[in-house]
Amino acid sequence: MSKILNLLMRSVVSLAVLVFIVGCNAAAAQTEVTGDWTASLGGEKSKSVHRQKSNEPETIADDQESEAQVKGDRIYLNFERPTRNGHHSQMGQTYSFSELQGLTREQVERGGPVKFSLVREAGTVVCEGTFQNSKGVGTFRFTANQSFISGMKSRGFDFERNDRTWGDERDSENKLFSAAVLNVTTAQADDLLAVGLGKLDVDDLFKAAIFKVDSKFAREMKASGFPNLGMEELVKARIFKINAGFVTQVMQLGYANQSFEDLVQMRIFKVTPEFIASVRNEGIANPSVEELVKMKIFKIDSDFIRKAKADGAPLNVESLVERRIGAHRN
Repeated sequence: MSKILNLLMRSVVSLAVLVFIVGCNAAAAQTEVTGDWTASLGGEKSKSVHRQKSNEPETIADDQESEAQVKGDRIYLNFERPTRNGHHSQMGQTYSFSELQGLTREQVERGGPVKFSLVREAGTVVCEGTFQNSKGVGTFRFTANQSFISGMKSRGFDFERNDRTWGDERDSENKLFSAAVLNVTTAQADDLLAVGLGKLDVDDLFKAAIFKVDSKFAREMKASGFPNLGMEELVKARIFKINAGFVTQVMQLGYANQSFEDLVQMRIFKVTPEFIASVRNEGIANPSVEELVKMKIFKIDSDFIRKAKADGAPLNVESLVERRIGAHRN
């Protein structure tokens, strides 16, 4: 099961980075990207107000960002560029108006022509167009910042290295444009390098920006008993809301010295303190994490255990699993 989970997580992380980087395929010059933009006021629903299905694993949500979106002081921008093979690629992000120089909520609601800029350390995206009925369209031009390129290179992050990771000879421009959209900075690079995560590359900077991994979070996880987590594990921790508080909670439940993958499985299968207490109250004493996960997979809860006890069934997880499988066959 752990091999399947690891493969799944690598796919999730790779896909997330791919969404932000592979969408940057058209460039007019060595450090320029041009294309079209569209915008909508309140065009993205917040993560925290999205109701997850009961069988979905818990994933990270930025409560402050979500609250700002609900209040309506943010705008969704989508950038679209033609690719060399005749297709189009897109990448979108939600921004606060304070991040966009020359654009206000009042302008969006009033409508009319606009010119505004997204100024980042990696470069500047200049947008021109018009708004009508709180929706905007226009064109953009991104110009990279050479100081950012040299500053990152001095720290070991070579944005000019054209390794064609995503099958595009303009890989350098793609990465620079993504760095601007995601607000990757040299300060972020310094922050990650200071915590001792081993050898990091440009893709790690994107992962950290997307999943909000910083030195504070890394140090908290180290102090909680996981001193050797790398970027991949920290990303996984962010996705499944594994933090120092959760580690402490697990230890207080009597599950000290669990592996990081055990914690991941507890989050994926929603092994909660309430669930653990309920099965313990029915006579399942000190179940292991593996047994708890099995019970969640086979939907063995306190009601099922209570009925099994009434029928005189043995009170151990394997017997309960066999009983559940047998019940499915009947």
